[in-house]
Amino acid sequence: MPRGEGGGPEGPFGAEESEEPGGRPRRPDLADPDSFAGVDELGGPSGDDDGIDDSIEPDLDAPDAAYTVGGGAGGGIGGIGQLGDNLALGPVPDLVAGEGAELHELDDEGVLETPGDEHGPEARRALMAVEAELNQRWPETKIAPSLARIQALVTLLGEPQRGYPVLHVAGTNGKGSVTRMIDSLLTRMGLRVGRYTSPHLQLVTERIALDGQPISAARYAELYDDIAPYVAMVDGASEDGVPMSKFEVLTGMAFAAFSDAPVEAAVVEAGMGGAWDATNVADGQVAVITPIGLDHTDYLGPAAVDAAREKAGIIKPGSVAVLAEQDTDVLNVLLARAVEVDAAVARAGSEFGVLEREVAVGGQMLKLQGLGGVYDEIFLPLHGAHQAANAALALAAVEAFFGAGKDKQLVLEAVREGFAEITNPGRLERVRAAPAVLIDAAHNPMGARALATTVTEEFAFRRLVAVVGVLTDKDARGILEALEPVVSDIVVTRNSSPRSMPVEELAQLAVSVFGEERVLADQDLGTAIETAIGLVEQSDDPEEPLSGGGVLVTGSVVTAGEARTLFGKEPA
Repeated sequence: MPRGEGGGPEGPFGAEESEEPGGRPRRPDLADPDSFAGVDELGGPSGDDDGIDDSIEPDLDAPDAAYTVGGGAGGGIGGIGQLGDNLALGPVPDLVAGEGAELHELDDEGVLETPGDEHGPEARRALMAVEAELNQRWPETKIAPSLARIQALVTLLGEPQRGYPVLHVAGTNGKGSVTRMIDSLLTRMGLRVGRYTSPHLQLVTERIALDGQPISAARYAELYDDIAPYVAMVDGASEDGVPMSKFEVLTGMAFAAFSDAPVEAAVVEAGMGGAWDATNVADGQVAVITPIGLDHTDYLGPAAVDAAREKAGIIKPGSVAVLAEQDTDVLNVLLARAVEVDAAVARAGSEFGVLEREVAVGGQMLKLQGLGGVYDEIFLPLHGAHQAANAALALAAVEAFFGAGKDKQLVLEAVREGFAEITNPGRLERVRAAPAVLIDAAHNPMGARALATTVTEEFAFRRLVAVVGVLTDKDARGILEALEPVVSDIVVTRNSSPRSMPVEELAQLAVSVFGEERVLADQDLGTAIETAIGLVEQSDDPEEPLSGGGVLVTGSVVTAGEARTLFGKEPA
């Protein structure tokens, strides 16, 4: 939606003008639902669903980390609805050039190159050059707990993160889903929105989005070139001798991109933790905390309450803390932080929540209790009770941002449209039919349990074969134990990450959980998927080829991203 469209003269609440916290008038007005440009009906693209979580597990060590797999976006095999005979092969390139075209004008795939194309071969080469340079820095899996470096950078850049209001999202599972939901809702409310997420599934540009779309390869390279001199200054002045990490540099790039746009709001997902996360140099007027569990225990501590203390650091003085349902001990930590900094609090199950949910074609229908009242007939194109809870959390965050409360409700039609338009790649995303192939980025036991529950409750698979690739630093046994009751067989594999658990080690774990007769192994993700499809097809009733077999690819964000590329899905 073009900037400025979608708003009427009376505010997002319909009848009266809204104000930002602090009394500043809001620019978007949504009194008139007919003013939403370009929206004729509900039911946007069927998303994917997260069984699962979006907590961090980036892998930026590999030299080709800008792309999760080989040639990058769309370079996969097969495509939606079918898989090629050899998953290792890409699509046949179109080598037919226009009349008079010179060979040097063709890109690597034989397509006529357009000068200045922000997504073309020249832009991709610039992107890869930047990534090669950034990958010399510490990856996101290695941190030094200090905000000194990122604070020094944003100071040199003129504090771009203070040029727009920020909604800050932290937690263990569901961060990416909630961030995308908030982005979609704010966009439908008429704002120009910046979105910063991590890790990426396929292409690093996914992390920085404007107007709901990833920035171009050319813009990514341009942003880096713009801030590189200042990054060098910070590196040279580092008191502890530690240079900026890749995540810190990317965070600076995102803040600069949002300032240059300019955006009217930014939704920022914390990377790892909260208090010491590079994103925390931004002071979110709304702090959103998704469910907290165990992950990154080497940095965040061995217990959920340890992680909660770290993540509570995004709750700033005078902000509104919007909290998902948590274990009691975790909730107490978050509430104590809110009291300490005099932040208002909205809690799932108390001030907001899911009143009703019903499975629907392509997702679910919801009735949500918001801070400003009840929102009914909400279609969410994602599966699972956990995604319904994420939707309630995102809605409450947007209400808090606009100052909603008793008798002050957002325009219902805008909320419906915002949710219906959500896309969430790699979260119970169907990429093939007959047999169905689903991709999910679950990478810890909490996420795998949510995935297993959703598959059981919302899909009628007669036989489901899992393809699982896990990173070494994850709780692989916990993931396998969560999946075991809902899958008939498992094919263990690995992804391209140097951190990927060796197949032999994962196979031994799988045998101890599933039994030897239910476990197969393959070193290549593509052939592992083909093997799983073959198992399902062999057991299908020849009289009913669509009788309910399915394949589930999961275990890692990296695995999910590479599977998307194999099926020809574009980064989003």
